[in-house]
Amino acid sequence: MRILALIAMTTGLALAAEPLDVKFAAKDVTPAADPGSPFWKGIAPVLATKNNLGKDLPTNRTEIRLRWTEKNLYVLMSCPFEELFVLSNPSVKTETNKLWEHDVAEIFVGADFENIHQYREYQVSPQGEWVDLDIDTKNPLPEGGWKWNSGMVTKARIDTKAKIWYGEFQIPMKSITAKKIESGLMLRGNFYRFQGGPPERKMVAWMPTGRINNHTPEKFGSLHLVK
Repeated sequence: MRILALIAMTTGLALAAEPLDVKFAAKDVTPAADPGSPFWKGIAPVLATKNNLGKDLPTNRTEIRLRWTEKNLYVLMSCPFEELFVLSNPSVKTETNKLWEHDVAEIFVGADFENIHQYREYQVSPQGEWVDLDIDTKNPLPEGGWKWNSGMVTKARIDTKAKIWYGEFQIPMKSITAKKIESGLMLRGNFYRFQGGPPERKMVAWMPTGRINNHTPEKFGSLHLVK
């Protein structure tokens, strides 16, 4: 905690009051987008319940579960919905640029506490479409960095009866950082979800940024890898 506080003071970051502990898993698994699976047993979710301006969105409450292995970061997002706003011609074999213009679960994560404007973005839709981006908010890459490839694996599943869709990410750690992956490593990140079409479109955030733009890295929370 002293180290985290020092990092925050020297970089001017606005981190969560306490880092979110992310528990270790000994073996990698194939994403199933199922919070009831053995892999996710005993992993309590954290909640995203507000928009970026701090307004409560009780019908869009989103559950976020995380685990890590030596090779991958796993994130499972459980997303209740009223009506889905999705593309009519989905493709799960190639990336879908501007996927965020429809319903999507979205992760921003990085490990650089000095150059906080550099991080990675990962998205999956209810239909299994995906996109990943290399983000530099000060010096954006050509075409916004969406042609970068993380090598992630995603899985999406829609429970039409319960009106919840699930999106799971298996994100290679090497796509996030070149640092040694071990217990104690600190990451920075935020989790978002876009839900619905205009004019009733909603955006749910784990760490509200205080402004409409999700790309506000000084408001990211902190993730702590633990065993």
